[in-house]
Amino acid sequence: MIKTIVFDFGDVFLNLDKQATKVALEKYGISEFSAEMKQKNEAYEMGLIPTKDFIGYYTEKFPQLSEEDFIAAWNSILLDFPKHKLSFLQQLANENIFQLILLSNTNELHIQWVEEHIPFFSEFKACFDAVYLSHEIEMRKPNKDIYEFVLRNHDRKPEEVLFIDDTTENTDAAAKLGIQVWNIKPRMEDVVDLFAIHKVLV
Repeated sequence: MIKTIVFDFGDVFLNLDKQATKVALEKYGISEFSAEMKQKNEAYEMGLIPTKDFIGYYTEKFPQLSEEDFIAAWNSILLDFPKHKLSFLQQLANENIFQLILLSNTNELHIQWVEEHIPFFSEFKACFDAVYLSHEIEMRKPNKDIYEFVLRNHDRKPEEVLFIDDTTENTDAAAKLGIQVWNIKPRMEDVVDLFAIHKVLV
């Protein structure tokens, strides 16, 4: 029996353009993320690098890139948050049948953008029993420890949890622990159809 639903944020609630940052950086002659850059990105996502140092890494490595240009490129992945998804979540929270958790790989710059551009972000967070952002808990998906952290913190068996995420790598890692998963396909599926798709919840 499912007792807890764990939601990803990006491309579950907040629409993303995952190629946007790469495309934006190409304007400055940065054609791809090197292995070192990917390591920096992941470390920043885990809160292991301060925002100032993270920005500084890129602007020093690429002098043609101003701080403002980098921040704009970095945040260009973020699009919009359809209001009907908030309504769905609020109804789910009001019914109080399932424990609701948000588990997101994100970072300080992205959350600052969300707080500035999504006026109902506080209402959104209030729907959850717990909100876990990777840069605040210093863990990230798909690493095993982040799923074990959630299970342990909420005293849940894996089979009592449904995890919804758009990244196959993340849902595969959770499934290996016995967590039930929905690898949602953005633009083809909508989280508001959760109960139509997952009859186990009804």
